[in-house]
Amino acid sequence: MGRSEITQHWVDGTPAIGFDEIGEGPPAIFLHGIGGNRSSWTDQVLALSEMCTAISWDARGYGKSDDYEGPLYFSDFSHDLARLLDARDIEKAHLIGLSMGARILMDFFPGYRERVATLTLCDCFYSYQTALSPEKQREFIDLRQKPLKEGKSPADLAPVLIDSLVGPNCSQRARDQLYQSLLDIHVDSYLKTIAATVEFEASGGLSDIDVPVQLIFGEHDKLTPPSIGKAMLEKIPDARMEVIDDAGHLSNMEQPAAFNRILRIFLSGHLPLASFR
Repeated sequence: MGRSEITQHWVDGTPAIGFDEIGEGPPAIFLHGIGGNRSSWTDQVLALSEMCTAISWDARGYGKSDDYEGPLYFSDFSHDLARLLDARDIEKAHLIGLSMGARILMDFFPGYRERVATLTLCDCFYSYQTALSPEKQREFIDLRQKPLKEGKSPADLAPVLIDSLVGPNCSQRARDQLYQSLLDIHVDSYLKTIAATVEFEASGGLSDIDVPVQLIFGEHDKLTPPSIGKAMLEKIPDARMEVIDDAGHLSNMEQPAAFNRILRIFLSGHLPLASFR
């Protein structure tokens, strides 16, 4: 299904999952953060489409994917990702996730090890309780959940939230891109994701990750600083880490050229590990 332009597709079922695809070659799948959607990865899928089949999804309750009944568990995201792999007849994929997307991959790996070629984990924490300080935990809730529960709109919370996430020299283009993705959130599903995030714990599984792992963190990431990446580096057997200068939490959007260079070098050394059936 190699294509030179981004095309939109769906994974049937409940909920239906939307995704974009471009390029040809070994499959690489991009998972967005808690305030994002598939468009968060546009710079990456365009840049990487020359070397791989680049796929970016809308997680359940995000973008054009369906909402759902009941509470959310990170295992729901993981099962949805397996559904996407099956729908595209993918045997193994290179999996790239930022923030929430990376947490999904840490949940996904133990149950679907055989479907993973490599992992790229970006600007993320592996445990809400132990990786984030009590102050950062309160900030996480107060900036995201509290305003919406008080009746404010995504447009109301966006400016303060963006300032808390990006680096000091973030471009207006990246700010505008992030602002639009926050306007597009499904409020009820977003709140469910926050509730699941405060229960997230993957510390015990990091040492069991036995595929090549690339860690990427922004120099000025205030939510998940590079110190968290260094702790992960010590726990994951086959990991390497890069810190992107002059980037905050949205390192792929703030410094796309630097991010793409790191990802291209990493994936080029492992491309044959991923394949369609």
